[in-house]
Formats: sequence, C-alpha cells, structure tokens
Amino acid sequence: MARRERVMRMSVELPLWRALAGYRVLTMLYAIGFFATAYSGFARPWLAVAYYAVLFVWTLATLPKVTNAASCTKRFLAADLTVALTGILLTPFADAHERVMDGGPTLPSIWTAGSVLAFAIKGGWRWAAAASTLVAVANLVERGTPARDTVHNVILVWVASIAIGYVVEVARASERTLARALEIEAATRERERLARDIHDSVLQVLAMVQRRGAVIGGEAAELGRLAGEQEVALRTLVSGGLVPVSRVSEDAAEGAVVRMVEEPEGEDPDGPVDLRALLAPYAGSLVNLAEPGAPVLLAPLAARELAAAVGAALDNVREHVGERARAWILVEDEPDEVIVTVRDEGPGIPDGRLAEAEGEGRLGVALSIRGRLRDLGGTAELISVLGQGTEVELKAPKKTVSTTARGKAADHE
Repeated sequence: MARRERVMRMSVELPLWRALAGYRVLTMLYAIGFFATAYSGFARPWLAVAYYAVLFVWTLATLPKVTNAASCTKRFLAADLTVALTGILLTPFADAHERVMDGGPTLPSIWTAGSVLAFAIKGGWRWAAAASTLVAVANLVERGTPARDTVHNVILVWVASIAIGYVVEVARASERTLARALEIEAATRERERLARDIHDSVLQVLAMVQRRGAVIGGEAAELGRLAGEQEVALRTLVSGGLVPVSRVSEDAAEGAVVRMVEEPEGEDPDGPVDLRALLAPYAGSLVNLAEPGAPVLLAPLAARELAAAVGAALDNVREHVGERARAWILVEDEPDEVIVTVRDEGPGIPDGRLAEAEGEGRLGVALSIRGRLRDLGGTAELISVLGQGTEVELKAPKKTVSTTARGKAADHE
C-alpha cells in the first residue's frame, strides 16, 4: 500500500525572527518620533533628518532579511551594525552638546538593540558578545566619558543579548535531540508494524513448510529444515531491527526536520468502518462469531489493526492447539470502546511461557497482538488456565464518529 512522506519543521527561532522584525519597525518609529518632539533642541537637525531618512529606508527594505536565519547573512549583519554605530557616532554632531552630556539618547536610540539581537539569534551568544562590545565602545566614544547611565545601558544590552544568544543555542540543541527521539520512535513503530506483517504471513508459511516437510520426509524434510533455519534467522532480524541515522535540516537554524508517514491518498481517515465486516471472514465451522446486531463503527486504521490482532490470535490457536481446534469470537460494542474476546479450548499456556517465547524472538503475542492494540491506545489481556483454554481480550478505544455517519451506517444495515 503506497504511503507518502510528510515533512514537519519544528523551530522555536521563527517566532524570535518575527518578533525581531516587529521590534525593528517599532523602535525605528520611536526614534523618529522622539526626534520630531525635540527637533528645536538639535544643533544640526538637517544631519539628524538625513540619518533618519536612511534609517527609515534601511529598516523597511531589510525586513525580509530578518525573517529567518538563512536570509540574515553575515554581510547583512555587518551592514546593519554599521548603520547603528554610525548613528551613535553622529549624535554629538547633530544634537546639542549639553543634551549629549546630560545622557540624552543617541540618534538610533533603542533601535541599536535590534541589530545586536540579530547577531544573537543568528550566531548565538559569542556573536552577541562581539556585537554588543562594539556598541559599548561606540557609546563611550559618543559620550567621551564613562558616565553612569551610559555604563548601565551598555551592560544591560550586553547581558541581554548574550542571554538570548545562549537560549537560542540551547533551543537548537533541544530541537535536534527531539527530532532524533521522534525518529527513533517512528522507526521503532515502523519496525514493529513490519514485524507484525511478517509474523502474520512469511513466518507462518515458513513454520508450515517446516512442519509439513518433516511429515512428508525425503527431500521435503530437507526443505522443511531449511525453512526452519530461515524462520529462526528472520525472527532474529525482526526482533532486532535497525534505527536509521537521524536526519536534520541542512541549516540547523531552520529547525529540526522530522519525516512522518501518512496514510495513502484517496482514503478517508475519518470515515467509520464496520468492524463486523472485517471479522466476518474469520467465521467458519471451527470459529464461532458472536456480534451485535448494529454496526460496530471504528476509524479505518483502528478497525484494520483490531481485526488483524484477532487474526493473529486465531493463528496462535491453530499453531499451538491444532488445525481442528475450535475458537470463539465475541464482539462487544461499549460506549467508549470496542471489546473483542477470542477464546479457545486448548490446554492453556504455562506461566512464563510468553516471556520465554518473546526472548526467543517469537513475537506473535508481543507484536501482532499487544503491539497493535498499544498503537491504538488500547490493551490486550491474555488469560490462560492450564486445562481450561486461553482467552485473549482486546480493547480498542473508539474514535470520534459523527452522528450522521452512524445514521447512514444504520440505514444501510
């Protein structure tokens, strides 16, 4: 059955880039507005007007550069920091000397912090430390003396930018770890799914060839022996499995990449399926099926997996009790879950036998039954009493099924 791959990109950086873009615009408007209110106090207002015109055009024109890490290149960061430093150094020439000495704001004002934060988000705390140090030097040159308020502002920008850069680095490492964990989980689930399918088909055939070959004898016995060896090798491979190498994005700043498998196209994942139709083929002269009179509706995946688990339980009955063993299937449709019970008339299972079989690589109960129900969020309980047979109780939670869908299914009944 064809499946298609869906790529999800997880990144905590994207909100930071969006916030930075908004911060640059707002602080640019703030700097221009502050200048407009204090225009008469500037010694050379025409110099400030020229700088703010450049700042206005630069901020709006470079907004695409601060949308993600790939667009925010080193060349842009250098040019952006140059604009900020130039504004700081021009302040003594444009503003009145008295206001500069009294601790008045520089021409770019708090817009400068946006330039430093771009360094922090792009390159981490080391880049942030370098950029904030250059801003600190420019502020000291602009004032001419290390005044108290200047030192306070410099330290504030320096500490904040380094902290944000450090947080970004930690977030990137966490994303890569999460991507790896999700891929391992996805690989494990896929391996278990393949193991269930192999157990339900290939392993059953190999076991049958081994038994029939031993009965027929001659060349068939040798063929049965080879089939038995291949069965053991395949069980070992299925129970071990491999986990693929983690795949992350080419640029870690773009976020971690996780590939997930979706259901085939053309299949309605929300359309309900009547479980009775999937269980009907199992009924026969040796298997008695008891089911409700109304449809037992489940999501398609849940219905298929539950029916496959029932098939695996019946395979175990034929293999361990006998080809002519009788079995009973009881379907109960509860409000929140569907319960399917499979019972046989065999001798029962000794205590500890299931754990021993799983250690030998025989995963019929562990994967074909319990694994399927676990993936659905349900449970599989096995009750066995020596001399009184074995009972497997499968519980699968119901998915949301609309009232309309239930009505249509009842009308077709």
